[in-house]
Amino acid sequence: MHAETSAYIGLGSNLDNPAAHLRRAFTELAALPGTRLLAQSRIYQSKPLGSSDQPDYLNAVVVLRTRLEPLELLGHLRALEQQQGRQRASELHWGPRCLDLDILVYDDVSMHTPELTLPHPGAHQRSFVLYPLAELAPELLIPGHGSVRELREHCRTPAIELYEESANG
Repeated sequence: MHAETSAYIGLGSNLDNPAAHLRRAFTELAALPGTRLLAQSRIYQSKPLGSSDQPDYLNAVVVLRTRLEPLELLGHLRALEQQQGRQRASELHWGPRCLDLDILVYDDVSMHTPELTLPHPGAHQRSFVLYPLAELAPELLIPGHGSVRELREHCRTPAIELYEESANG
């Protein structure tokens, strides 16, 4: 473990009670070793990026303060996905899933390995990332792309809306 740093994590789910998967993930992220959950966004609903023959997604973003290195953090995120039933090997790219956890931004780190690219390569283009991220850190700079506020204002992906749990289960 190293010095504490900020990590922004994107969460998504569209199978088997997605809101429950996200709530459980909030709790599990807060319990990671050497990590504190500082804030979580509201939950948003969006159309899937991949095949439209799947349910809408629920998405959120959390900000963590962590002592975990990026690849250590990624390992914990993948373990949490697996605990909630995700089976990466059998999934379609952009297909349905019970839980997807992505490191969006890890401090000001830029890296590219076979396992992890930081910042997340699609974060600066996706409304389902930028809207909840803007709730938590509108002035956050996504390295190489600009501030979350500016990126959200120019985002061209389909609009998203706040998820109303009382109306949707």
